[in-house]
Amino acid sequence: MQAADEMKCEHIPREARAKLLELAAEFPGVVVVGPRQSGKTTLVRNTFPEKEYVLLEDPDTRAFAEEDPRSFLAQFGDEGAILDEVQRVPKLFSYLQGVLDEGGRPGRFILTGSQNFLMMERISQTLAGRTGILKLLPFSLRELSNAGIPCDRYEDCLYQGMYPRLYANAISPTDFYSAYTQTYLERDLRQLRQVHDLSTFQTFIKMCAQRSGQVVNYSSLAADCGISHSTAREWISLLEASFILYPLHTHHKNYNKRLIKMPKLYFTDPGLAAYLAGIQDADQLAHHPLKGGLFETLIIGEFLKYRLNRAQEPALYFWRDRTGHEVDCLIEHRGAAAIPVEIKAGRTTAQDFFKNLNYYSNLAGATSETSFVVYGGDRTQKRIQGTAVSCKNLDPITDLLN
Repeated sequence: MQAADEMKCEHIPREARAKLLELAAEFPGVVVVGPRQSGKTTLVRNTFPEKEYVLLEDPDTRAFAEEDPRSFLAQFGDEGAILDEVQRVPKLFSYLQGVLDEGGRPGRFILTGSQNFLMMERISQTLAGRTGILKLLPFSLRELSNAGIPCDRYEDCLYQGMYPRLYANAISPTDFYSAYTQTYLERDLRQLRQVHDLSTFQTFIKMCAQRSGQVVNYSSLAADCGISHSTAREWISLLEASFILYPLHTHHKNYNKRLIKMPKLYFTDPGLAAYLAGIQDADQLAHHPLKGGLFETLIIGEFLKYRLNRAQEPALYFWRDRTGHEVDCLIEHRGAAAIPVEIKAGRTTAQDFFKNLNYYSNLAGATSETSFVVYGGDRTQKRIQGTAVSCKNLDPITDLLN
């Protein structure tokens, strides 16, 4: 996939826009959270071009908001405003509570923030019930495809990742992710008391990247980084709260089988994981041992984005018993039976791809109509055991979630 120099990211429609408008029609405030550089500012400014935009990372603006929050909010009147990076002024949340309780039209204030681990705590304390919440991750494959930027070779997607700036500027993934980890990830996390040793934390993130798509063994991960088991758990929780990692937990139904209880670990963006794992170009992925895990990372991320763009709980799980039978992803929806999905990086379908689906279907009663293999090829193929779906078009699966 090549970066589209002429295609600015602000011109790539986001699927989350429809839900953002819906929430703004229902709540006096809407909060858009997500990792830095995921496109939050572009989304809200394009969706509400008439609203005044205020960046709270600007020192003078932040000083006004901190010193006199009541007057700061009053200047926007009934029209409200977009308050970008609102977590930079924590005391604003208490004053926003009063302003939103006063009434006024829905969608009065649109708030964005990147430090979810701090922001969501304050929202739950002061703004619960007053704001709709939307979580935005970087571009999805479908968003890029709809904008005329297809994923011709999935290795390019794994290496480049999905962050909007990569599609707005002629910048190499290596340069982008190097700056991203230094400027955003390390700066944000350095502010937290849980991260005492930044150098060790950097090693920890790289070790997590080596395990993307794998069941996480906290003891092994902690030992590799020279930290305690509890610290490893705490740091994974921080990375999850900041939308860097997504732990995929085991499905709660065991069908009389003993299941493993540890989650599988995924990065929310394959490009960041590839960079942290030391991948230097897309061609290197052809025979790399992390290729399968990064391909799973890409596909799990697509399902995650589909749900979050609609302000839905992910409801994504995996299933593995202690004898080694595994289904990579189970998607729950509307109380129906979970949809089993196997994920294979191979470009040619093989009978073996359906082996675990068959095993699971016999236990859970899943049908071939709702059993899928996502693979690296180009065609959708219906088989007796289920449907093989190209990674380039996941519609046969996501259509069932509507």
